[in-house]
This record gives sequence, structure tokens and C-alpha cells, in this order.
Amino acid sequence: MSNTTALDETHPEGERLQKVMAAAGVASRRVSEDLISQGRVTVNGEIVDEPGRRVLSTDRVTVDGTAIQLDASRRYVMLNKPIGVVSSMADEGGRPDLRDFTSDYDERLFNVGRLDANTSGLLVLTNDGELAHVLAHPSFGVSKTYIAKVSGSVSAQTVSTLTRGIELDDGPIHADRARLLGAASGGASMVEITLHSGRNRIVRRMLDAVGHPVIELVRRQFGPLHLGTLGMGRTRDLTKAELGELLTISRDGEGDAAVTESAGEADA
Repeated sequence: MSNTTALDETHPEGERLQKVMAAAGVASRRVSEDLISQGRVTVNGEIVDEPGRRVLSTDRVTVDGTAIQLDASRRYVMLNKPIGVVSSMADEGGRPDLRDFTSDYDERLFNVGRLDANTSGLLVLTNDGELAHVLAHPSFGVSKTYIAKVSGSVSAQTVSTLTRGIELDDGPIHADRARLLGAASGGASMVEITLHSGRNRIVRRMLDAVGHPVIELVRRQFGPLHLGTLGMGRTRDLTKAELGELLTISRDGEGDAAVTESAGEADA
């Protein structure tokens, strides 16, 4: 029996690897065959170097260590959430919610984690429940970067305090990184803060604790995703490169996220 025939029998009902790679936008079939022959492709953690392997949409395929999505039914969207919008698909209080931004999509999308109603910025919408669980779960700890306009003139010592750590009612917390963005103006300062905690309203509570209440707060980055120039209230599909980074992080963390801890709190 030839190697190709043996590989075909792995999933005789599946599609050839080079075909699904091309459909996922990795490269043309010919170039995909070359990538496979060069040993740069893995399926479920094993290097495949012979074209012809058949795979299912549920298989885990990586190219040069970056995961690719084989399931064409999955959708991944970035939203620049406006202030005043609740991170819910149906707010019981009748407040503006995420349905205003998902109604134009055929897929039934939901949000990855939450942003406080008074916080704007980057929110991921998807119909991939597995990815959403891992990325939003507190135990996974994906990093998030915020820019906060706060009351008062923030000192370098205060920024250092944020990174060294402070004690809150629900335990100690520290920023992974923090820095001032320019000098204080009009009685307010701009602070950039990065952390991986998923605790409720954590950025606001940290800044309150050091004496600088938040006036405005926006999330600019979520894991490898950057808000960039996406306008307020606008959505866009993730690029292939962004999706690859997100899937790689998600799949690397799937075995580490505990399934018993809730990830439903707003984290800013």
C-alpha cells in the first residue's frame, strides 16, 4: 500500500490536506503541497510531509506553528464597542446591546468576554464557542491593553505602584505593564495599562485605589489583536494572520483552562 493511500485512509470521508489549506487561504494547492513536502505542516500535532492526507474540519492543522481554521462555518469579527452598549446579546433592562452589531451577519455571533458598559474598545464576536471559552477564561489570562483618561496628575511613582502591585478587596493585583502617555493636561492624565486579569472592573478599581478615578476607558488590544483605526461602532472580520495568531493561542491553552470558573464578568 502506498503512503498516499495509507494517509487517505486516516479520514477517507475528509478532504485532502492541500485542498483545505487552499480553502483556508494559506496558499494555492501547489504551494500548499510544497509546504507539506517541506515538513512545515502538522495535523493533530504530527508532521505530515506527504500530500494526500485527508483531514476533517475538526482536525488541528498548523503551518509553521500557526494554527489555521478549517471549518468555514466559523466567523470571527472585531467590534469597536461604543460607550453605553451592554456586552450582552439581549439586555433585560432594554439598554443598547450587541444585537445592533450582529444582526447583519448570517451566523449567530456572541461576544468573547465582556467590556463594562462605560468602557469602549476592542471586543471579539464569534460563533466559535471553544475559542471563546479559552480566550475569555480567567485561568487562561490573555493580556489586554487599555488607555485610561484619569483624574489628576499621575506621577512616575504611581505608575510604578501599579506594576509592583496593590491590594484590593478581592486580593492583590498588579499590571503587567503601565506607562504615562504624555504630560497631564486640563486636570487629567492618560495612562496605558496592560494586564491579564479577568476580574470585574479591574482597571477602574486599580486606578481608583491609587487615587486617580477613570474618566474614560478604552481597550486597544486583546491578545494579539489591535484595534488600530477601526471606527467607533464599526465591525470587521479578522484577517487570516490575526485569526492564525488567535487560534494558536487558543489551542495552546485549551488544556489549561479550568472548566469550573465563570468567565462572564466585565473585566474593565
